[in-house]
Amino acid sequence: MVAVSSWGRLSHADHLLRPLTDPARVAQQLRGPGPGLAGGLGRSYGDVGLNPGGVLWQATGLDKFIAFDAASGVLACEAGVSLHAIQRVALAHGWMLPVTPGTQFVTLGGAIANDVHGKNHHAAGSFGDHVLRLSLLRTDGRLLECGPGLEPGWFAATVGGAGLTGVILRADLQLRRVAGPWLDTETIAFENLDGFFRLADGSEAEWEYTVSWIDCLSRQGRGIFMRANHAAAASQRSEPPERLRRLPLTPPVSPVNRLSLRLLNSAYYGLHRWRAGPRLAHYRGFFYPLDGLREWNRIYGPRGFFQYQCVLPRAVGSEAVGTMLDEIARRGDGSFLAVLKTFGERAAPGMLSFARPGVTLALDFPNHGARTEDLFRRLDAIVAEAGGRLYLAKDARMPRALFEAGYPGLDAFLAYRDPGISSALSRRLMGY
Repeated sequence: MVAVSSWGRLSHADHLLRPLTDPARVAQQLRGPGPGLAGGLGRSYGDVGLNPGGVLWQATGLDKFIAFDAASGVLACEAGVSLHAIQRVALAHGWMLPVTPGTQFVTLGGAIANDVHGKNHHAAGSFGDHVLRLSLLRTDGRLLECGPGLEPGWFAATVGGAGLTGVILRADLQLRRVAGPWLDTETIAFENLDGFFRLADGSEAEWEYTVSWIDCLSRQGRGIFMRANHAAAASQRSEPPERLRRLPLTPPVSPVNRLSLRLLNSAYYGLHRWRAGPRLAHYRGFFYPLDGLREWNRIYGPRGFFQYQCVLPRAVGSEAVGTMLDEIARRGDGSFLAVLKTFGERAAPGMLSFARPGVTLALDFPNHGARTEDLFRRLDAIVAEAGGRLYLAKDARMPRALFEAGYPGLDAFLAYRDPGISSALSRRLMGY
């Protein structure tokens, strides 16, 4: 048994690790007492990737590229391949992932199981919208091939299904053609939430990527809006080296506190307001701003941290986000890593997909125990009243009632559950 923690470092629970390396042997390896769970690179913040006291099938050994058509951009690979590896291989041939989350250090299987989204939902939807086909192995040994037009029920249950329908062995992806690794970007400061929504609405037609950092201690909702398009022609600039640094230690207490947050937020806002305007940016810096510092999650100290991410219907999004920011500012337990962006008007590919039309707010909070949970109860009430939902990939404590209200596809999904698979999240929110 080995202690395993999620990215939020909220717990360290014992798991029996079983590496998966050979697709031909996986069916045999899934047999055994008690339910198991497929695991990837451990970047889920909460407990969706944990199976305390049980088996964790480590899928990172299924890391082979199977086929790539450089003319059409269709890539086939095993589920343990990382998005980092996919980006490097694809870019060499003039392609990139059409949708990518805020880190490239996640597996293909994890990206599908959590139906991750990026900064371009209004233009490209979520990750599952670009999966053409996948192979799903059930714990009873059945191998299912599914896609949008092939066993669509199994496909919709598996995309965003939190790994609970089976073990994804491989998938075929449609990539996006690009001229190179560079983006034409523009940074704009805004003073309040009305300013954010004006920028978001005015950017969606002409800009593929939009996202903002927001000062959650500012009751008005000031922030920095960033938008980007892939550069139309290959830049003559040389590609910067990929520097990966590590946080050398875990501080004994979190340095993220009420005083430091006000100083950090003011400094960040002031610097980026001063540097506002257009510039050419490399995709790694724009898509993955935190990936350069490995194990940055340790900065929150030994008690770990929560990420709270919700999506709210657009009709009430501005009011609900304003109420949430006001509650956070009043309590003083804010977040430096606070992201606000909009989702486009398109149906989700998965029964339990998170992204839906509206606005999403994501915030990191140091774990202060009862004080933090008290804040979350208030935020939960705002989300529930607005008719929103929380993101399963980030969640570690969502009440079951909020989950059931926020995911109307749950009843349909449960028919596709694999009884040989369980997780801490599924036991908390679904009973087993």
